Amino acid sequence: MDTPRRNWSDLTPTQQRLIVVAGVVTTAWQVAMLWDLRRRPAEDIRGSKRAWVLASFVRPLGQIAYYVWGRRPAGSS
Repeated sequence: MDTPRRNWSDLTPTQQRLIVVAGVVTTAWQVAMLWDLRRRPAEDIRGSKRAWVLASFVRPLGQIAYYVWGRRPAGSS
């Protein structure tokens, strides 16, 4: 059973706003994550910086994973 595709114009204004807000929020998380990765020393990060940069493009799971598991607590290195 195929579901018909919906176009942007088929969405309600509220649905359109929610999609735009979600896009802005995930983009802001990604920018913040990449900025944090750039300034944080490698020894304060679990795993490689390169892997976390790639994970940042898995929205929003990559950003959430970085903030939950990717950073070492301050003073634990």
